[in-house]
Amino acid sequence: MDIDVVIVNWNSGTQIRDCINSLQASITMGQVRVIVVDNGSTDGSDFGLEQEGVSVLRTGANLGFARACNLGAAEGRSPFVLFLNPDAAVYSGTLDYVLSFMRDSRNAKVGVCGVQLEEESGHIARSCTRLPTTASFVTHALGLDRFVPRLGFFMAEWAHDADRSVDHVIGAFYLIRRELFDQLGGFDERFFVYLEDLDLSKRVKDEGYSIEYLTEVKAFHKGGGTSDQVKARRLFYSLRSRIIYAFKHLGRVSGCVVLLATMVPEPFLRVGLALLKRKGARETLQAYRMLYVWLGEWLATGKTR
Repeated sequence: MDIDVVIVNWNSGTQIRDCINSLQASITMGQVRVIVVDNGSTDGSDFGLEQEGVSVLRTGANLGFARACNLGAAEGRSPFVLFLNPDAAVYSGTLDYVLSFMRDSRNAKVGVCGVQLEEESGHIARSCTRLPTTASFVTHALGLDRFVPRLGFFMAEWAHDADRSVDHVIGAFYLIRRELFDQLGGFDERFFVYLEDLDLSKRVKDEGYSIEYLTEVKAFHKGGGTSDQVKARRLFYSLRSRIIYAFKHLGRVSGCVVLLATMVPEPFLRVGLALLKRKGARETLQAYRMLYVWLGEWLATGKTR
């Protein structure tokens, strides 16, 4: 096998089958092996997926995205690991192209690559980011990057229309060299979901490898995925991951600055915006309630999980 494709499933309905079907030609050729890690789905989406080239690892509970990815990667031995979201689909020729690119001797120091991600509307998603800084995290918390995208870490100001070395490609389609993935110890499981891929990209870059965004081929990505089912918890995990990342990579002082920006002005701004839109205020309050509880536990025990 050339690639182990790891797909984490949690109540993704028919999306997971569409995702696997998009890989069928590569499965038949023996190019890829698909490993579905089911994180305790209750909608039946994990049943009937097993076939030649496709295996299902059932965890029995929602262990989080990072841990599930690590478990899935450990099941394979291929030289490349592709982490693919269940709400994504691979187009014909995409895997051939990225394999050829990564195997080119001139690209030996490319650790990770991603491709253009096409949304349901047909638009190309803004799927690359810069590595966050204290300023960009605070800017995002205050919502200022909505008005001046360059101030944030999302590369929303760039059309994603040309090949480019970037700091990070999102984990919806994230191809990494297995040797490098193992060397780095995989995903940091303190990130239950969100920013675990950004954290890995930071460590890839720190090891002297580049991350490349390719535009000759593309994949489909619906976006939002199954996390739309739990909007309050989704926001909680996103905010928590931001704080964990800041303390891990930016230092204690910067971590405290990001923490204060996240815990003090941001909830008022988010709730105010939700009230103006007449949508999402309750979920926002629920998310911050969970975040305050987690913060209390973290301060009391020193553990982020």
